Amino acid sequence: MRLVFVLFDSLNRLALEHYGGKHVRTPNFTRFAKRAVSFNRHYVGSLPCMPARRDLHTGRINFLHRSWGPLEPFDNSFPQLLSESGAYTHIITDHSHYFHDGGATYHNRYDSWELVRGQANDHWKGVVEPPLEEFAATYHPSQLRPFIHSDRINRLYVKEEKDFACPQIFDLASHFLDVNGRAKNWLLQIECFDPHEPFYAPPRFRDAYPTAYGGPVFDWPMYGKVKESRDEIDEVRANYAALVAMCDEYFGRLLDQFDRMDLWRDTALVVTTDHGFLLGEHDWWGKNLMPVYDELARIPLMIYHPDYASSGGSMREALTQATDIMPTFLDWFGVEAPKEVTGTSLTPLLAAEEKIRNSAIYGYFGAACNITDGRYTYLRYPESMSAEGLHEYTLMPTRFGRLFSIKELVDATLAPPFDFTKGLSVLKVSPQMMADGRVSAMDGVVAFEDAKTRLFDIERDPSQSTPLADSELENRLCGEMARQLRLHDAPPSLFTRLGLDGGLA
Repeated sequence: MRLVFVLFDSLNRLALEHYGGKHVRTPNFTRFAKRAVSFNRHYVGSLPCMPARRDLHTGRINFLHRSWGPLEPFDNSFPQLLSESGAYTHIITDHSHYFHDGGATYHNRYDSWELVRGQANDHWKGVVEPPLEEFAATYHPSQLRPFIHSDRINRLYVKEEKDFACPQIFDLASHFLDVNGRAKNWLLQIECFDPHEPFYAPPRFRDAYPTAYGGPVFDWPMYGKVKESRDEIDEVRANYAALVAMCDEYFGRLLDQFDRMDLWRDTALVVTTDHGFLLGEHDWWGKNLMPVYDELARIPLMIYHPDYASSGGSMREALTQATDIMPTFLDWFGVEAPKEVTGTSLTPLLAAEEKIRNSAIYGYFGAACNITDGRYTYLRYPESMSAEGLHEYTLMPTRFGRLFSIKELVDATLAPPFDFTKGLSVLKVSPQMMADGRVSAMDGVVAFEDAKTRLFDIERDPSQSTPLADSELENRLCGEMARQLRLHDAPPSLFTRLGLDGGLA
């Protein structure tokens, strides 16, 4: 078996023409869709970046027990399982979170890895006295915040298109295929941080999306409510469009190589993302803080497998989820999925439409538990966003970019095993919280906002602009949510927090 897995970051489903997008030209994604089976109701699981990758590696939801964190000692990891079965696994990435505290156990599960430096806020170049006055004159005031300081420094070293991370990623992938394309039994994961912010693309892509904006560089919107002018909003969206267009072109070069080497005959190709991004929809920028609308949760997935080439160009309507990727890959390589896996192989869906699940849950640790049955989405928040009674469960006490503090660990206790910890007891630790006791969305400094329970009919109201009032439907989805929590061995306190019945089988 040969498999190329292309994972973009923050790729909006509706940025792709194949999924109905009208604002960005994406001919190569469309070109691939003619060969692939596409999935129209494919949803995320745990959010954001590293929780999403933990779902992908393990084939099960993790946001019920943990926020941002590394793979745990008890976790299953599909590249490691493939390697142990005799397949060779390699990842090419510019995603610097893999090399920070809170994410540093993922890339080591592959037989080999390559990291392209300098993307976004990667701590890459050492500049003791950066040109701060130049930065202030160049960038929008919101982009002068200290926590993205490294990005401004990195851009000093990105002079030509070849210096951008996306071209380097796909050049390295091309080299891997030149060397190994005819070898047997391998997985290549091509992981491109683009089109994650900053939305910074070479001029030839950016010039294709003109705006009336005339101010300083504005390509990294801060997560929060939209407060910008119409011209500023248009500028951000145009910068995002340019970045998606660049991803499309370089993905097209991979397709060209598949053509040249006739890899379609014996090599599978899968394309997806970790989550979407709000570009002003619902009056929000970004992710993390706000309700998980479908712009974040409903993501593209396209699968080509040579055994199912005759299905190329078809669109499946079955409800699928990010946790299904791992068991699908194991299936293709003839590896049995571990018992802890809750995802389902998508292989049968490559042949024909087939229902594989009744519902999918998704969300951020500590915020709403969200559920969809493919027709309705239900975003259920706790009555109180207090962190009281909420805990994280881990044997790897690291967070987004840092270790747990002594203060966070001093009151930790040992909790009995969950059904996925392989008999291991785990640390029970209080979550990150705000000074007022609310659970924090980002490192103790930002809280979840707009935390109101909502129900939507996405068939009649795809923009999720008009919440429904339907107690019967809400009760049905609550029952399905409780079933999902039991399936994932959620802590009993989470049923209480969400006001769900956890005691019935």
